[in-house]
Amino acid sequence: MADIIETIKADLTSAIENDKLILPTLPEAALQVREIAESEDTSIADLVTVISNDTALSARIIRVCNSPLFRGSRAIENLNMAVSRLGMAYTSNLAMGLAMEQMFQATSDMVDKRLRATWQTSTEVAGICHVLAQHYTKLRPDQATLAGLVHLIGVLPILRYVEDHNLDLSGIVLDAVIEELHPRIGSLILKKWQFPEALQNVPLDYANFQREVPKADHADLVMIANLQLIAGTNHRWNQMDFTTISAFGRLGLDPEMNMAEEEDLSAQMEAAMALLG
Repeated sequence: MADIIETIKADLTSAIENDKLILPTLPEAALQVREIAESEDTSIADLVTVISNDTALSARIIRVCNSPLFRGSRAIENLNMAVSRLGMAYTSNLAMGLAMEQMFQATSDMVDKRLRATWQTSTEVAGICHVLAQHYTKLRPDQATLAGLVHLIGVLPILRYVEDHNLDLSGIVLDAVIEELHPRIGSLILKKWQFPEALQNVPLDYANFQREVPKADHADLVMIANLQLIAGTNHRWNQMDFTTISAFGRLGLDPEMNMAEEEDLSAQMEAAMALLG
């Protein structure tokens, strides 16, 4: 088993170092949305035009708008109203994030199941990040949501490698490879995609529980969201002493608090997770 792990790690590491690792490209819809969001002379109408080419994406953005997180006094019935309510920045980051879902699919059953589970975790973490950012930081909830959606993006090339080489690995072996390599690969992908620097370090830092930074950042949010997600399970992270994790302090959170028991927070987290998943 150790040999297989070492071989895969050596192969992938060498591919990374020699710039030979095939990194996924951002889906076309996400690229178009970003271009409009970054351009100075575009309007909400331009964003609506691009998103409306993708009916599934349009429907989800309208659903987001009518969720308890954003619900206004009247129901939103079309994309134009939705984008007007959410604003350009939120809509574009949400659309970019949701457009990535199509990347998390594969032909082999084992890899497909893994990719879907990874996306599921990403959307749940993203939902919690949204709520944490809103309540405990000055960070924008749209960027916090995107940070959650991309924190496991480095898993993609690893699972592609497994699929391309037709490897039949046990879950334990695969977990070991993913855990060691995905952070570095994830960060490379976000650099290639020219994501904001504030997000590029998230895959590398979200599981560095002893990290010290001057103020709460996206990696802190993703870290605490992950810990919230595994609360009450037998995940090994639950063996840690949470009082030693300074990210809680930076967010002004009590490490002993179970967010799921805080009614208002819990309802919002449920809404955010359901809406993205």
